[in-house]
Amino acid sequence: MERIALITGAGRGIGAATALDLGGRGYRVIVNYRSDAAAATSVLKRIEAAGGTGRAVRADVCDPAEAAALVDGCPRLDVLVCNANIRPPFGPLAGMSWEDFAGKVTGELAAVYHVTRRVLALMGEQGRGGRIVYVSSLSAGLTRPGAIAHASAKAALDAFARHVAMEAGPAGIAVNVVAPGAVRTEATAAMRTPEVERALARRSVLGRMLEPEDVAAVIGSLVDGGFGAVTGAHLPVDAGHRVLPT
Repeated sequence: MERIALITGAGRGIGAATALDLGGRGYRVIVNYRSDAAAATSVLKRIEAAGGTGRAVRADVCDPAEAAALVDGCPRLDVLVCNANIRPPFGPLAGMSWEDFAGKVTGELAAVYHVTRRVLALMGEQGRGGRIVYVSSLSAGLTRPGAIAHASAKAALDAFARHVAMEAGPAGIAVNVVAPGAVRTEATAAMRTPEVERALARRSVLGRMLEPEDVAAVIGSLVDGGFGAVTGAHLPVDAGHRVLPT
């Protein structure tokens, strides 16, 4: 039977790499995007060129109606990867408006809340279990200047995922979080000067920054490997950043 995976925010970065990884594992991939149709179409073409199948679907997963239409358009669903990115404001609390702060936190949760509720209902009706992975960030457990909104939003996502794992477990649905460190993506390009990249590489056991494919491979293993008994886990993917002395 054909397996189907839905990946939100799959037009670039970690989402695109995950779509390609799961396409290579034989999943029919639903490449979700909000605004960049060309990027999503490019990802789909790469999946098909490698022998996989899928389709690109536009939907703003922060919108309940659009999230519902996205999931309802799937005849069946085995995997959900929530990767849609809500760009955060950066700066100290003293200089940040409530609107900017709340926009990041509520946007982060909206991007997973609506689609998760619909997917849990669908997977429950199917009666075959499933896999859900949320893409969080190491920032949830770290403090660094200017990251208060981003870290707060990701910490809220981590708490949300733990409770989803508890509620979904009896239906055979495994729910986990992947928390990357610094990844070389389009979203981080503006802050990645050569000096910053060298500093990040020095803060890694492996001596390098992460690539989107590093994170995608972990997600692929979680949903396609022998990890059915792993749920409620928070998996850092940081090239060993945490084990180095401060």
